Amino acid sequence: MSTILIKNAQVVNEGTTQVLDIYVKGGRIEQIDAQIDRSADREVNAEGLHLLPGLIDDQVHFREPGLTYKANIFTESRAAVAGGTTSFMEMPNTVPNTLTQKLLQDKYDIAQDTSLANYSFFMGAANDNLDEVLKTNPRDVCGIKVFMGSSTGNMLVDNEMALENIFRNAPTLIATHCEDEATIQANLARFKEQYGDNIGIEMHPLIRSAEACYLSSSKAVELARKNNSRLHILHISTGRETALFDNTIPLEQKRITSEACVHHLWFSDADYKTKGNFIKWNPAVKTAQDREQILKAVLDGHIDVIATDHAPHTREEKEQPYLQAPSGGPLVQHALQALLDMVRQGKLTLEQLVQKTAHNTAICFQIEQRGFIREGYWADLVLVDLNRPYTVAKENILSKCGWSPFENHTFSSTVVHTLVSGNLAYSNGQILEVGSGHRLLFDR
Repeated sequence: MSTILIKNAQVVNEGTTQVLDIYVKGGRIEQIDAQIDRSADREVNAEGLHLLPGLIDDQVHFREPGLTYKANIFTESRAAVAGGTTSFMEMPNTVPNTLTQKLLQDKYDIAQDTSLANYSFFMGAANDNLDEVLKTNPRDVCGIKVFMGSSTGNMLVDNEMALENIFRNAPTLIATHCEDEATIQANLARFKEQYGDNIGIEMHPLIRSAEACYLSSSKAVELARKNNSRLHILHISTGRETALFDNTIPLEQKRITSEACVHHLWFSDADYKTKGNFIKWNPAVKTAQDREQILKAVLDGHIDVIATDHAPHTREEKEQPYLQAPSGGPLVQHALQALLDMVRQGKLTLEQLVQKTAHNTAICFQIEQRGFIREGYWADLVLVDLNRPYTVAKENILSKCGWSPFENHTFSSTVVHTLVSGNLAYSNGQILEVGSGHRLLFDR
């Protein structure tokens, strides 16, 4: 690996911002100092730029294997590094579903050859695969994913005995999608009776309702407390759910943690009028009040991390009528820029952004030597220009699906360089390294 010297960067790390030089050797940060005078294979003049730890996205859907007409690990990791995300954890609802250790290993084999970002993959839980779940190695697998709401294929876990066994015996962190299926189906039946097939997108947050989310999230918390499970609830979408979590103890000591996603911090149900199915997610984007309560919970520590739930579908799929259009959308390329816009708006600070997208994710998942700018840690770094506007357009979208919910929006900042495990993977609009990502390891 080449050596890289980053000069005069505004380094945002562990609650402070200061001008520093960073020397990278062998993929790791070898030296951090106010001034470093050493020769390097590449020197980066970062004057006027801010240097952040690369984002760690704990929830993405990269669609490989089986759904590669929408996306694949290469295309979506390319979009990730272009957006300053250096590590991702990918979900098991691919085709086939990742329900055996062999299928899990198959995904790692693909990523080893093609991923530009560092990677880990969740082992999927179903009603009938506990034996496979129990074989999961906590050292090199990020966690167990449990869909407590409708999903692809055999991945809805709705058997009470199966849930109890998973929560009692899982060898590592359990990450849950929480929406109560019975409530959703009852809501859907009621709307179909009233409107037939003419249900509009504006009804999505009423069908996949706040009540459905709270019922399921509170059930997961109850199961975790009963069994002393390590539980992480994904994509909190309601203000009411935030009260389920504790902000009085250090993150390292928490057994129950939670995540907010960029789209639930950015959009509200008022945006369905202009964005339509392109902001159709599960759980649904809800009210402006929910959005403000989620942000408050992020800032006060009830919610621990920010992620994306990046889940691309083709434009044609999203343009179908509401009932046929799938839920999910691409976000990894523009998540950091969206959050930086929120910084400019005074909604959070740069230091809080870094804490929630890198530091806390590393702590929450016990990721080994990543998520902080520290000597000896892997050099997962992103340099951003906070004063260079960037307009999202079809020609600069790198996700395979070719669209973005932020299309035509002008962000206030631009991602300039991204280093992944010490490799300059993205620079000034160009992808430089292929297959530069490493498998994440965990201190468990």
